[in-house]
Amino acid sequence: MARHLKLLQKTIIWLAVVLMVLAGGCSKAYYGAMEKVGIHKRDILVDRVESARDAQSEAQHQFKSALDQFGAVINIENSDLKQAYEKLKAEYEDSRDAAEKVSARIEKVEDVAAALFKEWTDELKLYKSAELRRSSQRKLNETRTRYRRMLASMHRAEKSMEPVLRSFQDNVLFLKHNLNAQAIGSLRTEFSTLKGEIDGLIKSMNEAIQTSNQFIAEIKP
Repeated sequence: MARHLKLLQKTIIWLAVVLMVLAGGCSKAYYGAMEKVGIHKRDILVDRVESARDAQSEAQHQFKSALDQFGAVINIENSDLKQAYEKLKAEYEDSRDAAEKVSARIEKVEDVAAALFKEWTDELKLYKSAELRRSSQRKLNETRTRYRRMLASMHRAEKSMEPVLRSFQDNVLFLKHNLNAQAIGSLRTEFSTLKGEIDGLIKSMNEAIQTSNQFIAEIKP
């Protein structure tokens, strides 16, 4: 019972601190507040990398869904082109939102990583033992190298979404003003290009997800 009460108390304090810090919108204050309840920057980094990874996975599924809808539009047999346009437009907007979510999650990863590495670097000066300082420095260098590799993979995946979104936007706009069979014929020529771009996007996402999983496994205590 005492253990559960202690856990509940810690949770209530944590929630109160989070709400207080979020109201101020300051990352430094947020990290400091989390530190006080036992949640360190390393823990936050792991959590945010996991969130970014999950957002990339969700984006994969969304872009696949959008491609499927695009394929349905170009193979349409009936005359209800307006409904087909509305569905394709919705898929484009969902894809755009998914891409924005990925970018936002990556920014959060970068923010806490910068704070963690700065803190780690500053704390190297506090060591009295040269041997322990060298060991910590070596660990910092290794972690930073793995992080940079993971972040580069994330950014490659992020950039791979840009040409797909541009292509989708072009085709959605074209269909909006040309709801006729001739427009569908024009879109058919775009499908293979778009499919190739999405295949490349999915490959980049898979690489980023794999690199993220590796980084998480290595940085977790």
